[in-house]
Amino acid sequence: MAVQVMIKRKFKVDNPEKLIPLLTELRIRAKEQPGYISGETLRSLDNSEDYLVFSKWETADDWNKWLRSKERRNIQGEIDSLVGEKTFYEIFEPVSH
Repeated sequence: MAVQVMIKRKFKVDNPEKLIPLLTELRIRAKEQPGYISGETLRSLDNSEDYLVFSKWETADDWNKWLRSKERRNIQGEIDSLVGEKTFYEIFEPVSH
């Protein structure tokens, strides 16, 4: 069953020219992973520093493999060091009625 991953980030960045290539690289690498379906990035209208990424994966296991991969952790570590904030993740599954 497909799952949606909500990724929440807050960007207070002095050097966006360093951040944007890292975010692009993260998305490119995610798209190459087994089980990746799609992704969308949203910015809050109420607070322009708040971003949400919705990432759809075939299974939670597919997402977790990518989450734990050294490649992703290295890129994410660079992002976190630039923004000075931790990134939060939460996995959701569809609810049957």
